[in-house]
Amino acid sequence: PAGRSGAERRGHPGTMAAAAAAEELAGRRGRGPEPGPGPGSPAGRAGAEGSPGGGRRVFSPAGEFREFSRRQLRDMERLFRQYDAGKDGFIDLMELKLMMEKLGAPQTHLGLKNMIKEVDEDLDSKLSFREFLLIFRKAAAGELQEDSGLHALARLSEIDVSTEGVKGAKSFFEAKVQAIHDASRFEEEIKAEQEEKKKQAEELKQRKAAFKELQSTFKQ
Repeated sequence: PAGRSGAERRGHPGTMAAAAAAEELAGRRGRGPEPGPGPGSPAGRAGAEGSPGGGRRVFSPAGEFREFSRRQLRDMERLFRQYDAGKDGFIDLMELKLMMEKLGAPQTHLGLKNMIKEVDEDLDSKLSFREFLLIFRKAAAGELQEDSGLHALARLSEIDVSTEGVKGAKSFFEAKVQAIHDASRFEEEIKAEQEEKKKQAEELKQRKAAFKELQSTFKQ
């Protein structure tokens, strides 16, 4: 076109560079931000796998610790909750320190660390409820040294851990028989609890009936 300057017609380098820069800027504005690491990438997976609670398996005390009765497991859970001051599902070093002081068997800092280390399977330097139960399993099996902090904890907790667990079975057959025995014992305990609740409900029903009868007597 006649209206173009001589520089434009010749394709002046400065003009061409400016036009290219303008096109590149417009292209960037049209695109979204550069994508970061997605959930499936190694960097994305690292964050997900490292999140608290990620990949934790469901723990069933009654299923894994069959050598203990329901009452024993409840007592152990009650004791654990009592000293889990942070209510985070763990007993850390300071909480264990307070626990041992309350039980009348204070420990040194190194002694407390050794207590945790003996049952700390996931190496997080604190006791989960499962690891807490391992203390009583070891105590029942006679696997704790008498002068150890864990032995003092189990002995002073006033939880009777006398048991006939499957760990003492000499063969698979004996273990199988013991497992059946444990299952029957659990059923008997559940049945006894149900009978007790039924009895309490019946007594409450009788008291209510007696109270209504007394009320009707006063109304006459």
